[in-house]
Amino acid sequence: MEWIFVSLASALAGFVDAIVGGGGLILVPAMFAAFPHAAPATLFGTNKSAAVWGTAMSTWQYSRRISITWATITPGIVAAGVGAFVGAWAVTLVNPDFLRKLLPFILLGVLLYTLAKKELGRDHAPRHSVRTTQCLTAGIGLVIGFYDGFFGPGTGSFFVFLLVRLLGYDFLNASINAKLMNVTTNIAAIALFALKGHVWWHFAVPLAVANVLGSVLGTWMALRHGAGFVRVIFIVVVGLLILKTGWDAFGA
Repeated sequence: MEWIFVSLASALAGFVDAIVGGGGLILVPAMFAAFPHAAPATLFGTNKSAAVWGTAMSTWQYSRRISITWATITPGIVAAGVGAFVGAWAVTLVNPDFLRKLLPFILLGVLLYTLAKKELGRDHAPRHSVRTTQCLTAGIGLVIGFYDGFFGPGTGSFFVFLLVRLLGYDFLNASINAKLMNVTTNIAAIALFALKGHVWWHFAVPLAVANVLGSVLGTWMALRHGAGFVRVIFIVVVGLLILKTGWDAFGA
């Protein structure tokens, strides 16, 4: 029964993550509910080892329809991998609990800003030179990559928001670039978790298959309905993240 439950959760997570990120909002709590006595690091490692395949699949699907500017996103991809590995290493030394009470307020700020700026992310209008964009993507990748390795909830949504807000991307272009960085942070974190034996590979395979199936459907819907649809899903996911992280911090 646990296998069926977490596989369904993985499919739903892949669907949501393909559109705007935030799949961990679904799969991670499901795994903690199904395996309450497992080591958290093992559940995080197993989650990432499944989710990376869905993210990679949706990235490939997006790339067939949306052009990727490799010159500007590559520094962000590299920096995201470095940040995630350092963050995963740091969490073995420092307790990340201080972020629990801060995170809901950060997400609330993101949500309110997105709601107030109704035009945000509707049109793709990059506003910086190539060099400036490279520096900004590297900074975004390093900071959010570190956060993903160190703590994690809402990583995809943070990537999307910062690419929209700082670079002038629309939600579709931000989503594919966010996924490229998110794949890298997942791989870096998986490498560390695997080296420490914190991946259930026998669960990772069926979860990955379910995640990819959900991802294919989510990507198809995002490409079919456009940036406005992705913006609505972004608002919904961030709202749910606020509720989830707020409950974890103050209600549990």
